[in-house]
Amino acid sequence: MHKELAIVLVSGGMDSCVTAAIAAQTCDPALMHATYGQRTQQRELKAFEDIADHYGVPEEMRLVVDLAHLRRIGGSSLTDQSIDVEEADLDRESIPSSYVPFRNANLLCVAASWAEAIGATKIFIGAVEEDSSGYPDCRREFYDAFNRLIDVGTRPETHIEIVAPLIAMKKSEIVARGVELAAPLHLTWSCYRSEDKACGRCDSCALRLRAFREAGVSDPIEYE
Repeated sequence: MHKELAIVLVSGGMDSCVTAAIAAQTCDPALMHATYGQRTQQRELKAFEDIADHYGVPEEMRLVVDLAHLRRIGGSSLTDQSIDVEEADLDRESIPSSYVPFRNANLLCVAASWAEAIGATKIFIGAVEEDSSGYPDCRREFYDAFNRLIDVGTRPETHIEIVAPLIAMKKSEIVARGVELAAPLHLTWSCYRSEDKACGRCDSCALRLRAFREAGVSDPIEYE
């Protein structure tokens, strides 16, 4: 049976990897990755390519886009070396310095363009609202609004839906789902600071470590 074509945004992290595993169940995935001058850009790109290889995604169905303007704009510890990546604080209520201003909107604009060009009907993104770092562009209402934007900004015959299958899940539930789907979590990279061994001290590492611990699963990547 012919599967519908879907764009899957794959950063190389745990959430996007599990999202790719979910999408691959029902769709033919075309994987998209963005480099934007982030501290761990090369390591994330490697994770993307490894995940794409794992799922047998052909080269013509892989898109790596350069969003270097996000680095020039700055305003984030991920793209500005003069801003320190904060130590993990899982009880923080304010938006952390690692937030890249309106990044996900930039990603979705490119994904929507590619989807319309190749006839994809879905865009999968591994956003998590409840148990994430509090980024404003990871909220359900943001994706609801963006779906409306795509609807009014594309051809009348174009129908593209943003799908965020993890949006209401806890990180530990995402780990469990990944294990259930045999997602290649050992190929992923989450650390905001290091490209060698994960630091274990940034928000992203701390969220990941807690998720694996709560899920009762050993994290397969190496930490300092």
